[in-house]
Amino acid sequence: MEMKLYSEMLRRNWWMVLLTTLVALNASLIASYLTTPQYTSSTRFVVSPNLGILSGRDMITSMEALDKRSIVQTYSEFLNSRRIFEETIDILGLNGIIANEYSVTTVVLPDTNILELTVTGPNPDTVALLANGIGKQAVDTIRLLYTAYDINVLDPAVPASTPFTPQPTRDAALALLLGLVGGGALAIISEQIRIPIDTYRQRLRVDTTTGVYNNRYFKQLLSEKLLTSQSDHLSIGIVDLGGLHELDKTIPSLAVQALLRSITAILRRELRGNDVIGKWSDTSYIVLLPTTPSEAAARTFERIFLALKEPLELGQYGVSVLLEPVVGGAVYNNAINATELLDQATKALETARQDQDKPVYLWQMKNPFWLVSD
Repeated sequence: MEMKLYSEMLRRNWWMVLLTTLVALNASLIASYLTTPQYTSSTRFVVSPNLGILSGRDMITSMEALDKRSIVQTYSEFLNSRRIFEETIDILGLNGIIANEYSVTTVVLPDTNILELTVTGPNPDTVALLANGIGKQAVDTIRLLYTAYDINVLDPAVPASTPFTPQPTRDAALALLLGLVGGGALAIISEQIRIPIDTYRQRLRVDTTTGVYNNRYFKQLLSEKLLTSQSDHLSIGIVDLGGLHELDKTIPSLAVQALLRSITAILRRELRGNDVIGKWSDTSYIVLLPTTPSEAAARTFERIFLALKEPLELGQYGVSVLLEPVVGGAVYNNAINATELLDQATKALETARQDQDKPVYLWQMKNPFWLVSD
């Protein structure tokens, strides 16, 4: 039920979802167009004991010390050093670049003695040049200060062929998804603020043209009535209006709607306040008569038949409609359920349709297809 409510909210506010999605998509494309492309390039280094000065027991000790991570982390800080970065710019003759447009990060790869230095900036060639230059300057400085452990380039940096940001296709797809989700949430929230959720529940129960219960909810209501009813006296009747067939093709749709509302008004006039009316199909209604035994139900169905038998005038449209009603009813017995009761009413309706001279039939357990109208 809740999913149907939310689906109805989204259907009613589809324009809000579409608008939000288009705004998000356009914003993404504009941002991609205006954003300066950023390239990234990485180089890797491996840290190991210096085989030139260590041997035997010293080699084993140095390997154990290397596992404590402090040495690798120290080398990482050299690669991240601002001084090393500025010295590299001077050495490479890149003094004309805007230093704050380039960033440097170094990480220790998990469970290894390998360092990865990454440079990010707007020029792919400069990014790769800086990555390799910073690495060389840091290695040279480290070797002057630390001799027990060596650091060597494992993979040099190469210029990137495409920027890592912006990526218009990826960003547009993400914006499209976020726009759909955001638009859907906005549509639901705005609708819940505007109309209470209970009103939506009621709308899902009611046929929008006639204002009576729809087929699905009438079946649900009938089942609930049979479960909670304290009396065996309960009847239903299907009122079929053959004159409505093909009517929407011969008269204006507004006239059809006015006709259906007039039929609903007639049914309400002929029924009691606690009786229930539902729209059974495009050309038929269904009525539920609580605490109504067979004799009283028969009289009610005959009143409905007689009231709908007369031509219905729609003066404002200049139309006169002959409804050709037939009624098939069924009386509840505690030996049957709601589905069986509806089946019996449908069979009674078919019998009424076949016998044009006797258009009202009422089924009950003791006297099936008891004739009501002559």
